[in-house]
Amino acid sequence: MEVRSAAEVLATLDERAELESVPFMPEMVALCGKQFTVLATADRVCDTIHWSGARSMPCTVLLDDLRCDGSGHSGCAAECRLYWKEAWLRRAGAGAPPAPVAPGPDASAELMERARLNSVTVDAEGAERYRCQATQAFEASVQLSPKDPRSYVRQWTNGNVSLPHFARVMCHAVAVETARNLGRSSEPSVKGHGPSSPRLPTLGLQPGDWVRVKSRSEIEATLNENGKNRGLWFDREMLRFCGEVLQVRQRVTKLVDDQTGRLIELSSDCVTLDGAVCSGENSPGRWFCPRAIFPYWREGWLEPADPPGPQ
Repeated sequence: MEVRSAAEVLATLDERAELESVPFMPEMVALCGKQFTVLATADRVCDTIHWSGARSMPCTVLLDDLRCDGSGHSGCAAECRLYWKEAWLRRAGAGAPPAPVAPGPDASAELMERARLNSVTVDAEGAERYRCQATQAFEASVQLSPKDPRSYVRQWTNGNVSLPHFARVMCHAVAVETARNLGRSSEPSVKGHGPSSPRLPTLGLQPGDWVRVKSRSEIEATLNENGKNRGLWFDREMLRFCGEVLQVRQRVTKLVDDQTGRLIELSSDCVTLDGAVCSGENSPGRWFCPRAIFPYWREGWLEPADPPGPQ
């Protein structure tokens, strides 16, 4: 697909720089006119605002692994995958050149300005509230029933996943959901035993450093009964990386909170790891979600490691 020109995108947006409640963000402007491949449709995405389960964004797709770099949101380091309304795209033939830019005023500058002005507002208390695709996702989507098999089957029929992938995840989902309904599993699935959690040693990790994720038992010893270490949650989707050697992607110091739009500045250790993303394959309410969110890691859940050898 080819992202339409800035002028064409502008023509689809309202005064809030949105189309059907999905914002076109400043981080997306530079991608106008470029070509990418559809990675997945956004018709089954997880809700991280109200935790209501899976929701669908009509006529919306994800392209390759394009992610928000936070440049238009004060350096937010969440690196969320970008949503693209189909109206912002056109089919591109193999080797087709980018569409010509329409004559007239500088549409790219106008698009950037509209997107930028709508990326942050000031609430009644004078606090800045950021708006992005993540904060507006609930408004831009519709609820899916967890009992409707069509929303699951569609992940295979629309090409989001292969048939073997679909069968494997569905078998696992049935087992997990059955255990939950019978009261044989609890949330959080990874947790400690007391009300408090210890302050862990830091490693001073930097992007590019190699680390090994500690074992489940070692990590559980750092968590409280709510599955957190000083407010940072260890998600069940992170378990599959225990024992793996991975590379530090970045240190996380700023995040836009999906629920409030407030910019959170982190003073304690927090990093993301290359390749360590939520799979949507292990968690109720997230089955087949294509968002591939980067979970956040305490340095105390990691240990220095040598780079892996040749495969």
